[in-house]
Amino acid sequence: MGSSSPPSPTPPHAVVLPYPAQGHVIPLMELSHRLVDRGFNITFVNTHFDHARVVRASLSGPRAETGPLRLVSCPDGLEPGTDRDDLGRLTLSIQEHMPGHLEELIQAASADPEQGPVTCVIADQTMPWALDVAKKMGLRAVAFWPASAVMLATTLNIPNMINDGTIDKNGVPMEHRVIRLGPEMPPMNTAHFWWNHLGEPITEQIVFDYMARGNKSIETAEWVICNSFAHAEQPIFKHAPRIRPIGPLLPGLKPDRPVGQYWPEDSTCEEWLDQQLPKSVIYVAFGSFTVFDPRQFQELALGLEIMRRRFLWVVRPELTEKVNTAFPEGFEERVAGRGRMVGWSPQQRVLAHPSVTCFVSHCGWNSTMEGITNGVPFLCWPYFADQFIKESYICDTWKVGLRLCKDAEGIVTRGEIEAKMDMLLGNEEVMGRALELKEIAI
Repeated sequence: MGSSSPPSPTPPHAVVLPYPAQGHVIPLMELSHRLVDRGFNITFVNTHFDHARVVRASLSGPRAETGPLRLVSCPDGLEPGTDRDDLGRLTLSIQEHMPGHLEELIQAASADPEQGPVTCVIADQTMPWALDVAKKMGLRAVAFWPASAVMLATTLNIPNMINDGTIDKNGVPMEHRVIRLGPEMPPMNTAHFWWNHLGEPITEQIVFDYMARGNKSIETAEWVICNSFAHAEQPIFKHAPRIRPIGPLLPGLKPDRPVGQYWPEDSTCEEWLDQQLPKSVIYVAFGSFTVFDPRQFQELALGLEIMRRRFLWVVRPELTEKVNTAFPEGFEERVAGRGRMVGWSPQQRVLAHPSVTCFVSHCGWNSTMEGITNGVPFLCWPYFADQFIKESYICDTWKVGLRLCKDAEGIVTRGEIEAKMDMLLGNEEVMGRALELKEIAI
């Protein structure tokens, strides 16, 4: 009798859960692709609302329910039409409604004969209750942090900062001063704690309380991993060795894979870039959350105009407080040929393009990692949350960019934009450091 082949081992099956925000979905989607490349099956869980956006924007949308990476969804508890940019309301709702749905989804995913039983949960650290669900169901659990390690270390240090009087029980600094979380740690201004830069005070309080409580859940995680790399934040990893860097996680490097973005890419901008000279185009993009008041939006447009340089500007829907973004009268005609505006871009490929010379950025972490990995210097214009800490990294620690400063009325003027752009593009030391950091990141 011939010997029979042993049964093939069942691939590991991970349920991956991001917080419902694009800056969280994108790096976890890229991590999922890399795990698939290493033999994993993945069940990627978005909220119903985010799932619909991701599938609409993705070239791979029709295959969302098949293959080793499956895109599924569960309700966030909010009614249709609710403003999901209200982070306080969204956070309270998902905490109340999603744990039970996630447990049911894990049970259903385990019953899929093609995927096999779920073996682990990889949960966004800002969804800490998912780690409790994993523990309850006897599954291995990993916490993933999509932003900088210093932001995570600061969050995990909340109890100590309350005890030593740095902040009160509501997360408010007792005084504005510069502190260090530990020896060799980077200096940090208490005015820049990310939970105090979310807009409305009630939102800030909700999110702070949520994250402070979630620290206990993180203790149950087998691993805590983040989208960073050792050299970028070496003192943090020395201070908090449990945090393991696995980045940079750069999306969009392979075609026909869902990236996790909310808006369809305008790939024609790459054709436009192909027609430009090397290092001649300024790339301007502010992520998925930044909102300008109309006056600031117009001042930005006029700043790009008076520079007399070529630029690619991502003007996503609702970038201003008015639904219909209004350019200055005659602006589009005056910049025709040297300025290109698109609704959304394939950012990683844009930053890698040889015609791009610098990045005017909100300093979101995904954008920061993408800019660094492509050796592109920054003009920094942070909007909220941790972006002010990232600005400090870029300008003070790595020294690969310059700040844009507001005037007495809180406006970044067209003159400031023009002057800082001239300073940046004329600074060979900054340009050189950007290229050095690129090689380290790669």
